[in-house]
Amino acid sequence: MALGASASLFLTLALPKVAAGAGQPAAAATSPVYGVRLPKGYRDWKLISVAQENGKNNDIRAILGNDIAVKAFRSGKRPFPDGTVIVRLAWRYQSSPRNDAVFPAPQSFVAGAPTNVQVSVKDSKRYVASGGWGYGQFENGHANQDEQLTRSCFACHTNLAQSADFVFTDYSR
Repeated sequence: MALGASASLFLTLALPKVAAGAGQPAAAATSPVYGVRLPKGYRDWKLISVAQENGKNNDIRAILGNDIAVKAFRSGKRPFPDGTVIVRLAWRYQSSPRNDAVFPAPQSFVAGAPTNVQVSVKDSKRYVASGGWGYGQFENGHANQDEQLTRSCFACHTNLAQSADFVFTDYSR
């Protein structure tokens, strides 16, 4: 899973409030390797932080969390408790000619086309081999079925200090 130095994360079948999209076949709704699904209602979750990734990703991101995640982020609790779910939404980073027409110089950038949604779920018993985290990446509401991509999530997260509990994002105040 392509990750930047500021965000990403994922979700599991074992947690409540996790549902496949309406009419989605089970295979399309569940990520390979970890069995992660998009959590129901995640777009209404609280904002944890935002990020911008340049280079190959060229995107802007919003990092959201369920109530367990938000409480842990706000209190600085690490490792994160089981049941933590973090969702990273990404869009192409693009200039806004409409907004720039109002300003004295080009300066406005906005979310363009969506790229993917990444979900991280903390379950220390289920995901022992990946530091207690399960991962999934979704495009257009469907789980990306590329096992190599999904396995690369944890490999990237292991580059973080142990004190971060494999999480790139810090809570933005």
